Amino acid sequence: MGERAGFRSAFRRWRADRPFWGGVLLALGGAEILLTMKASMKVVLHVGMQGLAGYLLPALMLLLGLLILFNPAQRLFYSITGVLVSLGSWPTSNLGGFFVGLLLGVAGSSLAFGWLPDQEPRRRRRRLRRGEGAAVTGVQ
Repeated sequence: MGERAGFRSAFRRWRADRPFWGGVLLALGGAEILLTMKASMKVVLHVGMQGLAGYLLPALMLLLGLLILFNPAQRLFYSITGVLVSLGSWPTSNLGGFFVGLLLGVAGSSLAFGWLPDQEPRRRRRRLRRGEGAAVTGVQ
């Protein structure tokens, strides 16, 4: 149990130092668009320009999501590029993966862009989860 708790706390510290959910959503959006590109021709609405851009842009979204996770210092450039690539996937890859991949990419890039690295942790929220906040806020 101790090793598992140690891994969880290490993962939480790692996750707190980067725009985790923004990178994950952007990578998931790229993966979803890549998967919809492999759909049967009965399902595919629009293959895109020459087919190459339909695979290149979602692969770039996936790469940008991973770069946001593992190199958070450059998150502004990666997130702006991620929004542009996500929006570019609409005409090139099956309407942005039936809009799901497009929306995941835009939401993830926006989260990564708005992330502040030097933000104080939200201790009050943790206290409320533990039940310590009931005495602080006067709630029974």
